[in-house]
Amino acid sequence: MAGVLNLIVRRLLMLIPLMIGITLFVFIIMRLSPVNSAVAALGDGASPDAIAKFNADHGLDKPAVIQYFVFLGNLVHGDLGTTLALGKPVSDIIATALPLTLQLTIYGVLIALVIALVLGIVAALFRGRWPDQLIRIVSMAGISIPSFWLAILLIQQFALRLDWFANAGYINPSESLSGFFRTMTLPALSLAIPVGCQLARIVRTSMVEELDRDYVRTAVGAGLPPRVVVGRNVLRNALVNPLTVLGLRIGYLLGGTIIIEAIFTLPGMGTQVMQAVQTNDTNLAQGIIIVIAVCFVIVNLIVDILYMFANPRLRGGH
Repeated sequence: MAGVLNLIVRRLLMLIPLMIGITLFVFIIMRLSPVNSAVAALGDGASPDAIAKFNADHGLDKPAVIQYFVFLGNLVHGDLGTTLALGKPVSDIIATALPLTLQLTIYGVLIALVIALVLGIVAALFRGRWPDQLIRIVSMAGISIPSFWLAILLIQQFALRLDWFANAGYINPSESLSGFFRTMTLPALSLAIPVGCQLARIVRTSMVEELDRDYVRTAVGAGLPPRVVVGRNVLRNALVNPLTVLGLRIGYLLGGTIIIEAIFTLPGMGTQVMQAVQTNDTNLAQGIIIVIAVCFVIVNLIVDILYMFANPRLRGGH
């Protein structure tokens, strides 16, 4: 247990330079952008005096180093600046959009886990036989299909033809749980199927490796039912490796929401990024990118901690 706590503390300490590096990278990228913040906010017809006043009011006339430290100081206090188009706090827009994106991501992760476990376990238990071959083909197809194309296919079949789900819009689960599932299932499936199929292959490989170990043959030979051996030992040990991959795949899901939210017209972070790009709103884009990056880092930290508890060697402090 002491070994796990030490590793957790080290991971937390590593977050400090990582977070600073993320903010610095995003700040530099935004400053290299050809977009002029003053022109984007005031319009192409703005006078030089108005542009100079805007730059002075927002600290854009100061050296880049000073701008960064001011930006970092504001960020520590939760101030992400104001949008250039509307003059609204970026944090307010993110506070509205982020919950939807997180809901979509979590829903997609749950579906991906179900797909991965069902396909991976069945393929491992029937390895070399027709279910294994069929699942292998299905997994390859799921991995190969781009999420945006899969979204269009799902809309055509399950929204327009069968009318089982909605093809656009969003209903908060606090208002209607059935409405939430009707509007969010297809977007979540679009994100989850490629990830679930990829994880299924990893689950299958890990399961096969565990099934070939000596302790499994010993337990079965001792009279334990195979389902007990698989459920209590094999599956638990086999999920350690897929768990490490899951953290990276959650980052993929977060990034994939940009296109999927645009296709399904969901007012999440992805839609806000698209609007920021269309209106040349560098402040909004900068704030959203930082928040998404921080979410990705936190998710990977959580997965690392879960991996530590799932790995017996780390639990033992070795």
